[in-house]
Amino acid sequence: MQTTSTLGAPALAAPPASRLRWLGPALGLLLALGALYLLTAVYVAGETLLAGAILATLAVAAWVYSSQRLYAYRYLFPGIAAVLIFVVFPILYTVSMSFSNASSRNLLSFERATQYFLDETYAGEGASLQFGLYAQGGGYLLRLQDDEAGAAFQAGPLPLDKPEPAKVKATPASGEAGSEPLPLKDVIRLQPALKALTLQMPDGRELRSTGLRSFGPVNHLYKQEAPGRLKNQQDGSLLTANMRTGFYEQADGTAVQPGFQVGIGLEHYRRIFTDEAFREPFLRIFGWTVAFAGLTVLFAASLGMLLAVLLTWEALRFRSVYQTLLFLPYAVPGFISILVFKGLFNNNFGEINLILDGLFGIKPAWFSDPLLAKAMLLIVNTWLGYPYMMVICMGLIKAIPADLYEASAVAGAGPLTNFFRITLPLVLKPLTPLLIAAFAFNFNNFVLISLLTNGRPDFLDTKIPAGTTDILVSYTYRMAFEDSGQNFGLAAAVSTVIFAMVALLSWINLRAARVTKEVN
Repeated sequence: MQTTSTLGAPALAAPPASRLRWLGPALGLLLALGALYLLTAVYVAGETLLAGAILATLAVAAWVYSSQRLYAYRYLFPGIAAVLIFVVFPILYTVSMSFSNASSRNLLSFERATQYFLDETYAGEGASLQFGLYAQGGGYLLRLQDDEAGAAFQAGPLPLDKPEPAKVKATPASGEAGSEPLPLKDVIRLQPALKALTLQMPDGRELRSTGLRSFGPVNHLYKQEAPGRLKNQQDGSLLTANMRTGFYEQADGTAVQPGFQVGIGLEHYRRIFTDEAFREPFLRIFGWTVAFAGLTVLFAASLGMLLAVLLTWEALRFRSVYQTLLFLPYAVPGFISILVFKGLFNNNFGEINLILDGLFGIKPAWFSDPLLAKAMLLIVNTWLGYPYMMVICMGLIKAIPADLYEASAVAGAGPLTNFFRITLPLVLKPLTPLLIAAFAFNFNNFVLISLLTNGRPDFLDTKIPAGTTDILVSYTYRMAFEDSGQNFGLAAAVSTVIFAMVALLSWINLRAARVTKEVN
């Protein structure tokens, strides 16, 4: 029955309450099905740890949103889940990887490495059969011609759009093919799917793709005799899995690729702190990392506070213009500013060296001299960091009661006395957490190091690639992705050590700030 509003226009009928009651459960069911599909896909891909984390998150979510007693936690759960998935889980995953031998040579799990060997094939005895590929409906018809037996076979229609392993039966062909075979360019396009195809002939033979236009008999190269033991069916040799090194090895100990991941305990941590070839650059890089982060915070905060004091001076004309100009370095994307400075500091053509050469007749080697390269990094990072500190200090100075400065003026105090007795103490307390956060950020400031110096110039006395301007995070990156071994496990161990150091330094700074506050 149609209802009428007070204005005379017909009003829409309200939806039945039963529909609204079932809308929530139906939406929840759809989300649950989608999440289960994602969980299954992750598990099938071999990411067991990630699948377990997703399953635990889904279970807790179902509990929170289905229990009336936990109604208040429904608003907190998304944030907590995001922290667990995007912060806690990566930390735990990195720590777990640090106890393995994961590298570019040991990337697969033991099961997948074993399956890789079992899938290897070699050409068997017997003649290859030529084939033609025909479009049929939504798939493709594969037609093979056995010239020796004067027979033809066919398989299909086959979905060859995706290269997925499949075994299909071939049957005797009846009559001639009704259309022209696909041209060679289409056969080449479908080669990945054809190579993943296994044809089972009526006599029991299995044929695999052996060329662009042929299928031939193939045999599996390895056969599993026992867990961790494979036999080569061509020459009878054996491969034995070494669970210490993460490789299948021949009888003489030669490792065969690909390797697999195995647990090695604290080996990476032992290497970090005891191996002289590793420890020496590590300690030097750690010292420079602390100095780089500390000096950057000191210079940027000092310059920012100085400019903030000047820009809050009421008698200064064109203050808004100066504020805008001085804030511009923060408005420009950081990576653009870094690349601009890389050109300005160019040894031969940079404007900075051209000016220094014209004034003093010198051309500093900014990128090849270790001390100058470090000075260049501090200059650029101070330029990138001072606008933020300036804006924060301006806001803090504005919050200081004007009565304090008026009383100081009555007492005859000057600007320096006002700064050190009023401004600095009142600004430094609320600024301390930001200084600690800036220190932690610059401790891991990978972008600046990577774009400006890439860690160079390198040390000449180290076996592991390391540079004089590397900080720990860039050193870890070079170890994981630029070293010939690409040792992900060792890089994860260094990342864990870095995380522990940053956490410890932050805790010490916070503790020191709390003690200072209590003393004051």
